[in-house]
Amino acid sequence: MRRLITAAGGAAAVAGCVAGLVYLGPGTPRPRTAAPPAAAPDARINPVDTARRATAAYPENPAVWAGLARAEIEQARTTLDAGRLDGADKALHRSLALDPTDNYGAVTGQGLLANARHEFSQGRAYGLRATRMAPDRADGYAVLADAEIQLGHYPQARAAVQRMLDIAPATAAYSRAAYDLETNGRPEDAAIALQRARDSAVSPDERAFTEARLGDLDWSLGKVDRAEQHYQRALAAVPDHPYGMSGIARVAAARGYTSKALTLYSRLAERTPSPQFLLEALDLRREADGSGRGSEKAALSAQLRMADADDGPVDPHLILYAADHDDPDVAVELARREWKHAHSVIVADALGWALHRAGRNTEALTYARRAVATGWKNALFLHHLGTIERALALPEGTRHLRESAALNPFLSLYRPDPDE
Repeated sequence: MRRLITAAGGAAAVAGCVAGLVYLGPGTPRPRTAAPPAAAPDARINPVDTARRATAAYPENPAVWAGLARAEIEQARTTLDAGRLDGADKALHRSLALDPTDNYGAVTGQGLLANARHEFSQGRAYGLRATRMAPDRADGYAVLADAEIQLGHYPQARAAVQRMLDIAPATAAYSRAAYDLETNGRPEDAAIALQRARDSAVSPDERAFTEARLGDLDWSLGKVDRAEQHYQRALAAVPDHPYGMSGIARVAAARGYTSKALTLYSRLAERTPSPQFLLEALDLRREADGSGRGSEKAALSAQLRMADADDGPVDPHLILYAADHDDPDVAVELARREWKHAHSVIVADALGWALHRAGRNTEALTYARRAVATGWKNALFLHHLGTIERALALPEGTRHLRESAALNPFLSLYRPDPDE
């Protein structure tokens, strides 16, 4: 299994959850920098609180400050609370002030933070620096792999993940291997990698993450019953796990329990108002009653205005919302801005769809084809490509739309065709 990546052909891209914070995947092992001995981990204890106590006890130790930064970044990933990244930044500055020359933990932390903020070129630079500092440690390769994937450097990303598998075949490495395999059209092998990731998990968060990813993999192939089992296990590991809950909502919608699904989405939005969950709820509501209105639209519109006003990263789900529910020209502008930072297949799909909705189908086709070029069996990408091809009167459009429906017949619940 350690040579999982080598045989994969074509390009690869991280695909799990498109929100930038979740591109990080599960947490990687802590750096081996000398640090005070720690007590055995307790699943009931918040890792951030534990790390803060360590900084209070050992304020002059750079490793504990780097550990606090990593805990903050991991908490941001699991809660989707980007506000925690500021705390991580401050902790990294403190760590580097104490040790500015040979601080592997802080360098990898800087890379994780840059990737979380969609500053992937910086993340790549930190990842390369970390791997030069310690070629036999996995953390730097994790940072490098995530950055290379988002930059569209797929062979380099695969090499970094393979190195992780060789050094530390654990949850972080197997989950990234799964992304590579899935995006190369090998979902069965991706499932094996995720099972290895789950079996290697050392925390409830890691178990929940891998179970939710297994659920997403089954959902993407229309296997609702199996998907539900994984989502329930994610929730058993971490009650109210956002991706476990959203998965259960999708399962309810697929079984015709639209009201239950919308109730779950409402509960989820109260805790985690991410564009993905809000857009899923909005599209489901529009498919159910044709209204396309509700609290989700108001929340997404507010997020869209904020994204349009600043120069920060743009969630691809927010681009899709703007394309289908708000202003396609704004969607194109935001997608082009994100494309400057990230060339992943996810961003390519969002940009292609935004261009289509803005009536620029010839240009849209280029990006839609790029999105499917890895061979990923992604029903949404195929639906977008087929729709664009149909708009251009290309014969393959019908075939791609049929392939999309065959892969996941429940996608239509969430992608009501705005062109009809």
